[in-house]
Amino acid sequence: MINIYQTQTMLAAQQLIKNKPTFLRDRYFPTTDRDIFVTEDVLVEYKDETNRKLAPCVIPLRGGIPVGRTGYYTERYTPPYVAPERVLTVDELNKKQFGETLFSQKKPAQREASILRQDMIDLNEMIDGREEYMAARTLFDNGYVMRQYADSYGGDKYEEFKIQFYDGSVNPAVYIPNASWSRSCTTLSRDLYLMARMLTNRGLEAADVLFGEEVADVIINNEHIQKLMDNRRLDLIQLNPAEYPSGVVCYGKINCSGVTLTLLCYPVGYENEKGKWETFIPEGKICVTAPGVGRTLYGAVTQMEQYDMNFHTYVARKVPHIIADAKNGVRTLTMKARPLTIPNYQNSSVTATVLF
Repeated sequence: MINIYQTQTMLAAQQLIKNKPTFLRDRYFPTTDRDIFVTEDVLVEYKDETNRKLAPCVIPLRGGIPVGRTGYYTERYTPPYVAPERVLTVDELNKKQFGETLFSQKKPAQREASILRQDMIDLNEMIDGREEYMAARTLFDNGYVMRQYADSYGGDKYEEFKIQFYDGSVNPAVYIPNASWSRSCTTLSRDLYLMARMLTNRGLEAADVLFGEEVADVIINNEHIQKLMDNRRLDLIQLNPAEYPSGVVCYGKINCSGVTLTLLCYPVGYENEKGKWETFIPEGKICVTAPGVGRTLYGAVTQMEQYDMNFHTYVARKVPHIIADAKNGVRTLTMKARPLTIPNYQNSSVTATVLF
């Protein structure tokens, strides 16, 4: 008989659960097999910039001239420990579950598997949301600070996990516009061009513009943009808003002095530890970047299994863990993960506050 609470069984079942759509993580920080480490620590590597040097010309019959290699940064990090849990009691097994008929004849034992599956889905989605938050902060803040709580989520006892992908105390991947987009109609295209050039001058790609709903309204109602659309001889902008399954709205493309950028509005948000609603993209800000700008790394998870009281290490993105308390009739499911979003190149996303 299969033990549905054994970690290997739940890991296999988890492969059948579809991940929650997370636009920022999936588009800009994809994960490959080499990004899942066999230790709790991960190796963070990112380059300063692409190789822009020209090959030297050499006098014939003189051999070659040595050239230096492109530098890169390497640091060892222990990713933040993400571990939401769900408690199952006998009382919950006796209650009618969502979707059951009012006079359901299901026995408590029959409800176990369906409750376990739904709990795994819920906890998976919560971790996906945390990874989306990390992806957003990497794009817009060039690093992130998170609170690791000791007792209750949102309580007073916590330690801070901080990581930044630039040197010094000031983020260099920030562009400062001369005027707010809400007051000036002509600066929008020029600002986007200059932000893109901050990337392309270093050999990095500029392909997307990310923003929230308030910036989207300004773009749509911008008089300069509307005039460009009316000018049929200049194909500088194509606006045709379309919503994607992951919650993002693609407004179209804009050509800024030869640099073509895709306009992407991402209004999706989350409930923070204080119970307040926030959007992943900060209000009034934009980000110019490109798909695949970074990676999501995962450290291994080591835990003691109750069935043999030994430690086991699992190399996976998410690892379930079951603890049973027979005396009190309680079973606790914890979903564990050690994610870390990182860029491939230093300062590979440029941000700006355009509404002020």
